[in-house]
Amino acid sequence: MGDADQSLNRRGLCLILSSPSGAGKTTLARLLLSSDETIRNSVSVTTREPRPKETDGVDYHFVSRIEFEELRSSGNLLESAEVFGNLYGTPAEPVKAALNEGRDIIFDVDWQGAASISALLPDDIVRVFILPPSAEELARRIHARASDSARQIETRLKAAAVEIDHWTEYDYVLVNRDVDTCLAALKAILTAERLKRHRQVGLLEFVPALTSASRSGSVSAPEGTGPNAQNRKR
Repeated sequence: MGDADQSLNRRGLCLILSSPSGAGKTTLARLLLSSDETIRNSVSVTTREPRPKETDGVDYHFVSRIEFEELRSSGNLLESAEVFGNLYGTPAEPVKAALNEGRDIIFDVDWQGAASISALLPDDIVRVFILPPSAEELARRIHARASDSARQIETRLKAAAVEIDHWTEYDYVLVNRDVDTCLAALKAILTAERLKRHRQVGLLEFVPALTSASRSGSVSAPEGTGPNAQNRKR
């Protein structure tokens, strides 16, 4: 088939997951990463202290407030926000390079981070908001965090309503009643978004070559096909 028989290139996408604290976005992100080798985690920088089992450079880049401000003032952050007194941000260059190479990046960010990324990369984002099944269940999950103090729990509960108010800014909304069901829906969203026309950059070369060869009539049918194939076999 000549030039038309070429592999199609795809531009990567930014899968943004947001939710009130305790609704399950971090768990869903971890499960998606472990089941899909073609998507990678965006490693943010933060000024907060590491939680138990978190690793510097894997979960976050843990930096001082001075180091963070230097990154932000030099324009090296794609987005930044202050959440519960700590600063969070996304290094810009690794994300842009991944998109150009056709690799997908997953972001576990709040509504502020999602809004910043959306403004800078409007054609490359897929925004998914994760809701808890009920207010009672959300409160139970937040209280179950052994690493949070009573004051932190109170702050997170009050902030949950503010975060949920931004659900209309997202492309998809999932209610996390069951992790496996929610994960399956998230995978379906990712599959569909990867196939969207504007991300299939190889189509710009593939389709013209395909139609040109067809219009010229220069493409021969494979042997054993065509209207007389059955007669020849007899």
